[in-house]
Amino acid sequence: MRPILPEEQIHPTIRECVSQHHQELLKEVQDAVANNAVVVVGMAQNPFPKKARAALRKKGVAFKYLEYGSYLSQWRPRTAIKMWSGWPTFPMVFVKGTLVGGNSELCTLIDNGELDKMLK
Repeated sequence: MRPILPEEQIHPTIRECVSQHHQELLKEVQDAVANNAVVVVGMAQNPFPKKARAALRKKGVAFKYLEYGSYLSQWRPRTAIKMWSGWPTFPMVFVKGTLVGGNSELCTLIDNGELDKMLK
């Protein structure tokens, strides 16, 4: 289990701020994950979300792509996504609601046949 700061260790005057941090964006990601078999969350100018999408296209797997800014824009919203998921980099790839990692982890799942099993 990954460590998360317990709510009782967050001062009461900032708890709402912490709990509401970019909630609209997180809801968009959560809804996409709930409603699509495969979701790739990425950012512009980063080659790894492009590689993940290319690998899925080559495999013939439909996916939903969400893009949030580039290296210099929308970094705060992306931080909220990282805090929520616990995954430190982009892309974040979700298969049937499960975070499977980024591009290299996705490629491993494709190569070893696990992605096919997950999508059945």
